[in-house]
Amino acid sequence: MLGSGEKLAMVVAVLGVLVVMGSGVEGREPTLHRVGGGKNTWAPNVNFTEWSSHEHFHVGDWLYFGFDKTQYNVLEVNKTSYDKCIDTGFITNVTKGGRDVFNLTEAKPYYFISGRGYCFSGMKLAVNVTVTLPPPSGDPPKKGGSFCSVGGVSRWTILLSLLAATFLFCS
Repeated sequence: MLGSGEKLAMVVAVLGVLVVMGSGVEGREPTLHRVGGGKNTWAPNVNFTEWSSHEHFHVGDWLYFGFDKTQYNVLEVNKTSYDKCIDTGFITNVTKGGRDVFNLTEAKPYYFISGRGYCFSGMKLAVNVTVTLPPPSGDPPKKGGSFCSVGGVSRWTILLSLLAATFLFCS
């Protein structure tokens, strides 16, 4: 026969397993966004505002900048430097070889420009990165009402587990 402390520990363990089972969220794969839409489109006279308005940027996604590194560069800057095309005091020089990637690691606005005066020719990009929301789990409730799922664990499973735990604790 289990003592009350052992029964309580068992109840906690059962509920812990349910929480762990229900916490798995199907995530989305990171996306590689080709800035400007093509292989080598980090260039003057490309409308990056128009391009980015059709994209959705999420934490974990990547930006791909394809360009001629002998002419252009990619600098991560703050909003003021973005607005005024200031290429000094940048946050990060993304430029490595002309086929460069940048990981969007936080939910926030990011600002990029090309220095050497090219920002004034439109080589600037602003993206707003958001957190990916988990997809809804399970099917919608059927007409007439039914127990639905919470975090991937059906309410029937939770109810039966609570009943079993109550039985163990009270017997």
